[in-house]
Amino acid sequence: MTQLDPRQLRDACGLFGTGVNVIATRPEGGDHGMTANAFMSISLDPPLISISIGARAKILPHLQETGRFSVSTLAEGAEALARHFAGRPAEGLPNPFVDLDNLPVIRGALAAYACDVVNEVQAGDHTIFIGHVRQLVTDPGARPLIFYKGRFGAIAGQAPAPELCDPIAEAIW
Repeated sequence: MTQLDPRQLRDACGLFGTGVNVIATRPEGGDHGMTANAFMSISLDPPLISISIGARAKILPHLQETGRFSVSTLAEGAEALARHFAGRPAEGLPNPFVDLDNLPVIRGALAAYACDVVNEVQAGDHTIFIGHVRQLVTDPGARPLIFYKGRFGAIAGQAPAPELCDPIAEAIW
């Protein structure tokens, strides 16, 4: 059996267009966030989502410490934020976070989820966190930021999205 080239796998997975998310948590030392596209809905009842974090990611010990995380799905035009949280800091960037259930989420995100970790699974060089969604907000009129073949993009001709959920009593945007 031949050994699979990791770059070949990465390039193949890059053919799957995804949304772009900022994963964040709030340990005692301050907010920490990272850009990721490894995000998935797990269950509607109970409401569970998952994220996958690399073993060398700086946020990993903070997620394990707090047992909580947020996911902010970025809207079209948020490429600078995606790059910032991917390790290419933007000089003079104002604080992009607002609070949702005492977790940092990106202001103007397409969707934002506040979660408590209910399970942590080691999977190769990543840790998968399964989170119980405690609160969420959406902006159904916004358009998503897309990542495909290593580049950011947008979708064309998007019809208005249906109302997916009742908004929280006081929207954070």
